[in-house]
Amino acid sequence: MIKRPNTNAQRLKRHKRVRAKVFGTAERPRLNVFRSEKNIYAQVIDDVAGNTLVSASSLDKAIEGNGGNKTAARAVGKLVAERCKAKGIDTVVFDRGGYVYHGRVAELAEGAREGGLEF
Repeated sequence: MIKRPNTNAQRLKRHKRVRAKVFGTAERPRLNVFRSEKNIYAQVIDDVAGNTLVSASSLDKAIEGNGGNKTAARAVGKLVAERCKAKGIDTVVFDRGGYVYHGRVAELAEGAREGGLEF
């Protein structure tokens, strides 16, 4: 029997390593990404106060289509950027959550950049 690695445990290990370096403040909050098989979620977090300032996901009514593809990820990025602009947030630090910066994660980041966020 072949023992397969637990990919989520490996991701969480990478995420802890990234989170040791990436920290969000009130001036520059952290844009966190969580990716499931069917959906993608983004939160803008102030780690000093421990508050979620803005959130968006592919489950929102504003997002149409399949939540597990690149077009939905880009739309989530644009939506989170739009909500950040409404709250006066211009710059964020990107937290990829231990995922490889490729595919849906990269599309979400590009959508956020298109929406006007800087990171």
